[in-house]
Amino acid sequence: MTGLNAADMDWLAALLLDVGTAEIMPRFRNLDEGAVQQKTSATDLVTEADVNAERVITAALLERYPDSLVIGEEAVADNPALLKGWVSSGKRAFIVDPIDGTFNFASGVASFGVMLAVVEAGETVAGIIHDPVGQDWIMAQKGSGAILRRLDGRESALRVAEPTGSIHQMIGSASWQYMPEPERSMIARNQALCIGSVAYRCAAQEYRLLVGGHIHFTLYNKLMPWDHLAGTLITEEAGGYVRRFDGSVYKPEHLDGGLLATTDLDSWNVVREALWRS
Repeated sequence: MTGLNAADMDWLAALLLDVGTAEIMPRFRNLDEGAVQQKTSATDLVTEADVNAERVITAALLERYPDSLVIGEEAVADNPALLKGWVSSGKRAFIVDPIDGTFNFASGVASFGVMLAVVEAGETVAGIIHDPVGQDWIMAQKGSGAILRRLDGRESALRVAEPTGSIHQMIGSASWQYMPEPERSMIARNQALCIGSVAYRCAAQEYRLLVGGHIHFTLYNKLMPWDHLAGTLITEEAGGYVRRFDGSVYKPEHLDGGLLATTDLDSWNVVREALWRS
């Protein structure tokens, strides 16, 4: 049982909605010249919407939960030292990605999301992914299942797809671009074994596909907490199975080792064997 209650989850969901409405959507397809900047590469971008959204989220979280930590993607970009020691601090931490899928957002493509995870005592205990375009949420608390919540308040349970037993009957999303060789070429090539593949350049929307039962796996090499803590918890609460590439449990402090999320353990083994086939 976490220290968060239903009122906390409602408040957090409303915060993401408000920020999406006030800071993100007015700038979608409406960014001024100079409002987009590169960070580490031409595909790693930050916009004024990212910065403003994170600023508002951080301020609101610290006002309501003053003894907590807030670890935001853009704050860490400015001060990487923020990633050191936050898990062992013992404090509740809110992990924020103000816009996941910034490349899409900056390109005018409606595939992005706002992600928030809550970590207590070194464990992810809650996750919310908000879609500012559709104005809904996928969300979960540890031990309570995963739900899709619509703007009108209707909720429905989320559940991963039924296992297929065969890589040839799976649809998956494999983000190979951050992988070293020879894995990079091997994974890219072996995706052709699947019946289909998707690449949204947005973990928020790829996790949504997985927990909604529309695809069978997601695979990532780059592990930043704001990209995966919310989505992996929601996946597990929707009945899925998540491990690093070596089979170990993914924890909030992990920044490497890759991540494979599937519908179940048997499917994890099938994907792990098939995509790494030389």
